[in-house]
Amino acid sequence: MRREKVSSMEKAAEAIRDTDRKYDSRRAEYESIDEAMQTLTDELKAVEDESRKIQYPQPEDKKMENDRTDELEYYYEEDKKRRRVPVFVWIVLALILILCAVLGGAFWYYKNAQKAVQTNGEAVVFTVNQGDTVQDVTENLAEAGIIRNAKMAYYYVRANGLSNIVAGDFNLDKSWDVKTIFTYLNDPLAVIQDNVRFTIVEGDWAKHVAQSIANATDLEAADLIALWNNKDWIRSIMPDYPFLTEEIFSDGVRIYLEGYLTPDTYEVKRDCTAEEATTTILDETLNIYNKYKDDIANNAEGMSIHEIYTLASIVQYEAGTNKETQELVSSVFINRLAWDYPLQSSVTVCYAIDYDKNVDNWTACEVNTDFDDPYNTYMYPGLTPGPIENPGIDALDSVLHAPETEYFFFMADVCGDGTVYFAENENEHYANVAKYLTCY
Repeated sequence: MRREKVSSMEKAAEAIRDTDRKYDSRRAEYESIDEAMQTLTDELKAVEDESRKIQYPQPEDKKMENDRTDELEYYYEEDKKRRRVPVFVWIVLALILILCAVLGGAFWYYKNAQKAVQTNGEAVVFTVNQGDTVQDVTENLAEAGIIRNAKMAYYYVRANGLSNIVAGDFNLDKSWDVKTIFTYLNDPLAVIQDNVRFTIVEGDWAKHVAQSIANATDLEAADLIALWNNKDWIRSIMPDYPFLTEEIFSDGVRIYLEGYLTPDTYEVKRDCTAEEATTTILDETLNIYNKYKDDIANNAEGMSIHEIYTLASIVQYEAGTNKETQELVSSVFINRLAWDYPLQSSVTVCYAIDYDKNVDNWTACEVNTDFDDPYNTYMYPGLTPGPIENPGIDALDSVLHAPETEYFFFMADVCGDGTVYFAENENEHYANVAKYLTCY
């Protein structure tokens, strides 16, 4: 058995050795083929090199020159590419140039418009009216031939903070540029001093207003009073001033424009006429009337314009300038009118006897309640024929917006701090009188 196994192993070993011999034989054949292929490749390469030398015989320096030329051509083409600009870039550049041209032209036009209208001097008087806007002034200057262009001047004034223009008359010159002109118009000291001012104080009588105007102007107080009682002239201006109605000509009215000369400070020419001074005041009265005209037309008591101004004047006289007191006093008088109760206002007696207002002599009105005059509300029921002084806007507002109260009486502590005390009935009122009026 062992022998059979040995014999088999020897056979297997022999088979392996036979295989190795065949492998070595094949490898030798492949190596010879590889050597032949390598030899053939070397020969082909040598032939190719020879062929290349024959077809392109060039000296070494010529090859370098061609290489440089190729390089220059490459950079030239690249430079051309870099210089090639897209169409939209040209369009943008064109638009920028056009815009620059337009802006440049506009700037030149703007600067040219600020120059003087002429080189040689020519003095002119220019008036800035009360209430004129910057646009009004520039347009008036252009119309007068003092500046070149109103709109360009307007832009300049706004841009340079020269819009604080003063009202009045100015001596200007056509050889001045816009900057010089408006610097001048912003200077209060540059105003021709022929303009003067006067003030109407809340509660002034018409005769006091006339005297204030006369003190400031060349006018006479008597001439102003005469004008304010001139029916023909007043009727001629009524279309411009709707608060002036035929009621102002009622019997017993002392001065027709009393009550319609609104308290304020006014500026007029020293040599103005009585008509000019008066319409200057009435223009301000119109401004206030327009503010309240709807309230006046729809007032709850159904009072006419003349009655409202009349009551406002009485309230102003009685209450002074304290708005809260004015409102409560208004409520007292409205309550009395609604119940046909006499107003019994001592200040109406003052006006009736033409006794000048004087705090130290208020008793002169109190002790003359039997003075027979239509303005005496102790003797005559209802309102006075017309206003008894010139009320301010607060008094007018108080009459139109009086609070609803039950007050029928009031009295002022003239012996003390002037506080006004209100009462709903006579007992309360007389108690207040006994408590506070202890100085007489």
